[in-house]
Amino acid sequence: MILFKKSADMAKYLKKQQEEGRSIGWVPTMGALHQGHLSLLDQARREGNLTICSIFVNPTQFNVAADFEKYPITIEKDILMLEENGADILFLPAVKEIYPEGTVNLEKYPLGSLETILEGAFRPGHFQGVCQVMSRLSHMVGADHLYMGEKDYQQCMVIKKLLEIIQSPTRLHTCPTQREADGLAMSSRNMRLTTTERTNAVGIYKILTELKTKFHPGNLDQFLVSANDSLRQFDFRVDYIAIADASTLMPMTHWDGSQKAVALIAAFQHEVRLIDNMLMN
Repeated sequence: MILFKKSADMAKYLKKQQEEGRSIGWVPTMGALHQGHLSLLDQARREGNLTICSIFVNPTQFNVAADFEKYPITIEKDILMLEENGADILFLPAVKEIYPEGTVNLEKYPLGSLETILEGAFRPGHFQGVCQVMSRLSHMVGADHLYMGEKDYQQCMVIKKLLEIIQSPTRLHTCPTQREADGLAMSSRNMRLTTTERTNAVGIYKILTELKTKFHPGNLDQFLVSANDSLRQFDFRVDYIAIADASTLMPMTHWDGSQKAVALIAAFQHEVRLIDNMLMN
């Protein structure tokens, strides 16, 4: 595995690889890697790509400074995992490399309702920060293929929109959520959970599964009220639980029996905020 910290050095290497006919598969991360990240790299490799993992904890997408400061940094472990799993390149830039002129008065992207609903409503400015870093990284990496996990369902939709806005030729691949044996969605935040919180956390998956089992045409209010009550029984403080159109994320209050729907949850297990989702049909 080759490690690059400067985009100019990486660009020279990648240009040569592309001239030799190799396609580039990119997995962007903020580190604290787990099997979910590795599954994305595996997918990229299976599809015949030169695999790149970027690790960059982006300061502009954190709404609360304390959350940014608490984000787990495990770079030595991450490097070992990438080497053991056959990653070709690690891009490990510093903040100055990504934001040479600082992080104030940055550009804004026209994301429409995607940045005002669900995650956008509870984390104002978050998706602008995501776009700011992904636009820069996308330009630096110049990947043919971009791999992201469906756990971040709304973020995947935002990135798809971003690629259209910046007219990027990179193709986005959304891959299934990777889960622990008990169903908990793999996340870097999971390592911040205490033993008791980890036991409670699986409640999100149980409730999503129950929603899917009981899902039927008609009014959806009672589904959401019941699911909200169940989350509280697992000691969650709920930001939102919603059933939405799977292609637009506009919340649904009634299901006609055919519209593609997704259930999405964001909730705090004490100080740790967890998100998950599940397609209903």
